[in-house]
Amino acid sequence: MNIALDAMGGDFAPQEIVKGAVLASPELSSRVALVGSEAAIMAALDGAPLGDRLYSHPASEVVGMDESPRVALRSKPDSSVAQAVNLVVSGEAQACVSAGNSGAFMALCHTRLKTIPGIDRPAIALLMPSSSGPRVVLDGGANVDCRPTYLQQFGVMGSIYAEFALGLKNPRVGLLSIGTEPQKGNELTLAAMPLLERAPINFIGNVEGDQVFGDGVDVVVCDGFVGNVLLKVAEGVASNLLHTMRESLGTNLRTRLGAMLLRDAFQRLRSQFDFATYGGALLLGVNGICVVSHGKSDAKAIRSALLVAEKSVKARVVEHLCEACKELLS
Repeated sequence: MNIALDAMGGDFAPQEIVKGAVLASPELSSRVALVGSEAAIMAALDGAPLGDRLYSHPASEVVGMDESPRVALRSKPDSSVAQAVNLVVSGEAQACVSAGNSGAFMALCHTRLKTIPGIDRPAIALLMPSSSGPRVVLDGGANVDCRPTYLQQFGVMGSIYAEFALGLKNPRVGLLSIGTEPQKGNELTLAAMPLLERAPINFIGNVEGDQVFGDGVDVVVCDGFVGNVLLKVAEGVASNLLHTMRESLGTNLRTRLGAMLLRDAFQRLRSQFDFATYGGALLLGVNGICVVSHGKSDAKAIRSALLVAEKSVKARVVEHLCEACKELLS
């Protein structure tokens, strides 16, 4: 199995991207194709050999983080992100990962891999931390304006992902709204509710924002605008909470001694709410495994994204989605 990694995409490319591939390689059974400038990739390795699990694949162009998806589609055919997707299209790779321009990456995946029959729009499946393991939230930003049928499809895709990639049996699917009562919500959620009730999933009804990080739901469905805001708020709260705790525990000798005694507990808390642990979000609904990573991804996040990609291929997520969509369409 091969995974194509856009080595030139991201705020810290290629150094952190290549470091992440090196970090992941002992844990992967797959080979990773580092797609991009061979000179830049070798410089990022700083003289270290590629090893058995890594190889380079040439690409002469880079899509900037501020460039439009149209540039990637029409003006830069030999960009690292385009070539990474092309490796999946050709079958040389079974998955691709990019921390680069997410709009360009998703547009390339959508146009070149196409969507699974029965799926109108792909969705970003975010993995969010909770007290008992990750929760799936989708859409995380691919579709800002949604139709009710999209939310129904998101529920089906999220349920399949949670079951086969995360190992959750009969995952509970909830619709994110402003109250748990069926009559609460906006026009979109009220119209999506009966569609989700008819879908072949374990739909539990509306859930509120505070339930996302609890134990009562496994898959949270929302439009891409709400999902992306939820992600950014969660990241900000987690980051500020850990920063405040670190500062407060270093104010005097007593708190420093207390921090030393509680170090293991704080490390577990930090690990649980560190978004880099989850690495990347799967773009569900396209005919291939495509993992969208944060533009600020460091080596740890890229390592996690590669592990998500391999796990999703081995779990046959795309194949299970195709079967589920046949049932949805019947």
